[in-house]
Amino acid sequence: MAVLNLRSLAGGRILRGSQPFGMDTAATADFLERHGIKTVVDLRSEYERAIVPWQLANGSMSKAPVELVENPLDPRTASDGLQSIRTAEDLGELYLGWVRTRPDWVAESLRPAAHGKRTLIHCSLGKDRTGVVSALALLASGAGHAAVIADYAASTAALPTMLKTMAAAWRLAVPEVPEEAFSPSLMLLQSPEAAMEYFLDRFGLEFGSAADYLRDAGLSGSELDGLRRR
Repeated sequence: MAVLNLRSLAGGRILRGSQPFGMDTAATADFLERHGIKTVVDLRSEYERAIVPWQLANGSMSKAPVELVENPLDPRTASDGLQSIRTAEDLGELYLGWVRTRPDWVAESLRPAAHGKRTLIHCSLGKDRTGVVSALALLASGAGHAAVIADYAASTAALPTMLKTMAAAWRLAVPEVPEEAFSPSLMLLQSPEAAMEYFLDRFGLEFGSAADYLRDAGLSGSELDGLRRR
C-alpha cells in the first residue's frame, strides 16, 4: 500500500497526503527517501495512530534522519458534533471551528516547512485537517482562492480508494464500527469545492490574511518568509 492522495504545494516544501496505509518498515523507508522527506507532521489523534501506525524505528528508517512530529487534532472532541455535518457549508464551518480554537495547532503544523524542511503533512484521509493546514499554507505562500479550492477538491478522486482501504483497516481494529460510517454519501467524507469556498470567505472576514493569522498564532516573520520562498 502507500500514502494516498499525495501532492506537493508551497514550492515543493510541503507534501500533503493520507496516513500510511499498509506500509511496513521497508516501504516506509523507501517512501521517505524517494520523496526527500525530512519531517512528518501527523495530525491524527492517538486513537487513529494506533489503528494505522507509522512503521518507524527511532523516528526513521531512512538513511537521513526523519523527524516525526505528532500534532494531533481529534475531530471527535474539536467540534460540537460530527453527525451534524450535512451540507458543504456545515463542513466549512467545521474547519472554521478548528482555526478559531486551535491556532497553535495550525502554526506547529507548518513550522517545519517554514524552516525549509521538506515536510509531509497528513491526517487520516489527507482531506479535512490536512486540507485546512494546506489551505493556509497556500494562502501564506501567495496562492489565490481558486488554487486553494482546486487543491482541496483534488482529494475527491482519491476518496473511493481511500475509504475502502480505511474501512478495511478499521474493521480489523474496531469491528463494532458500522460499515455506513465509511459511506461516500456522508458529507463528512466528501471534499466539495463549496466547503472550501465557504471556509475561505469567512476566514477572510474573521482573520484577514493568512499571514496575519499565522503571525498571531506564533509564526515569526522569518518563518512566514520561509513559507513564501519559492
